Amino acid sequence: MYNTYLIRYGEIGLKGKNRPQFERRLMDNMSRALSKVGRAKVSRVYGRLVVESEIEPALVLERLQKVFGIVGVSPALRLPLDEDAVCVGALQALKDAVPGLQLSPGSPITFKVEARRSNKTFPKTSPELNGMVGGYLLDHYPGLQVDVHNPAIRVSVEIREKNAFVYAGVVPGIGGLPVGSSGRALLLLSGGIDSPVAGWMSMKRGIQIEAVHFHSFPFTGEKSLEKVRDLCRLLADYTARIKLHVVHFTDIQKEIQMHCPEELRVTIMRRMMFRLSTSIARQREALALVTGECVGQVASQTLESMRTITLVTDMPVLRPLVGMDKEEIIQRAQQIGTFETSILPYEDCCTLFLPKHPATKPVPAEAERAEEFLAVDDLLAGALERTVIEDITARG
Repeated sequence: MYNTYLIRYGEIGLKGKNRPQFERRLMDNMSRALSKVGRAKVSRVYGRLVVESEIEPALVLERLQKVFGIVGVSPALRLPLDEDAVCVGALQALKDAVPGLQLSPGSPITFKVEARRSNKTFPKTSPELNGMVGGYLLDHYPGLQVDVHNPAIRVSVEIREKNAFVYAGVVPGIGGLPVGSSGRALLLLSGGIDSPVAGWMSMKRGIQIEAVHFHSFPFTGEKSLEKVRDLCRLLADYTARIKLHVVHFTDIQKEIQMHCPEELRVTIMRRMMFRLSTSIARQREALALVTGECVGQVASQTLESMRTITLVTDMPVLRPLVGMDKEEIIQRAQQIGTFETSILPYEDCCTLFLPKHPATKPVPAEAERAEEFLAVDDLLAGALERTVIEDITARG
């Protein structure tokens, strides 16, 4: 059973003098992800990030595939600096890469040995290692065929200071930057398809997210809120835990319903949400807001609506989905595991109070005049006072 895993990262390698900071963050995130299933040691060995663990390999790979910053994981055999051991290990790695390996003259499997020798005291050079290991594999499987340009299997050998690593194949990761390396932002999380995807895409860029949800009890019930908690749990699979700020929004919606023109209710409601989110973001030292908005998808997501709504905040508003169509968003939701939860039939506060003909090109002055009939500061203070913070952790 494999107990060593070599970690590949992508753009972290381009970070220059800041690279160690990103590596430490990635190592911390890997340790946290693996702690849910057992004990693991994450370290930097010979210029590589290495995981050592006796946990079932399938569980290790499952966890590491959800750690942002990793582009690939190679289960490896850690061997003594011995030529025979390296050859035997390469054969084992080949067999594991192609279970039940059987060859026939008409359908050969192509391979290539890729050796790297950073330990110059090892008696054989990299080209000599390629020949030695390749010859050993061909002796055991004469039907193999060498292809140095486009092989089906790459058997890798790394000769380091104290050990040799042998592996075949790379399990792909999700790439990006380690969560937490780009600061914190507040995600406006509804119960729909879009906002969880926006949160996931923000985390992929290294942003640690907290979520805010606007709950209108009794118009939206406990099942609606539990759905949002479940979405947070699914997102927490990629970052261990997420703080969820549940804002009591009922009083604000009642006032908007009573005092504001019907066509502007969604606009005013969103402006209030952005004001509340800005206050919470400042309290939590978040640097930006994140939304699931996509240009032109609904009335509140036209450019005119976005302008009128976001005028109430001075914080950057990140919209990761802005260039995607609905089908692309659904595909990503299915990929990350949030889609089935998002489509559960529990309405959020936005859909319940949606007018028949919402304004698609609201003018800021019109929104400001409509808000003159609201005690905006008192409503915001009351909602913030009743806000509850929940600590949502990843599933077991």
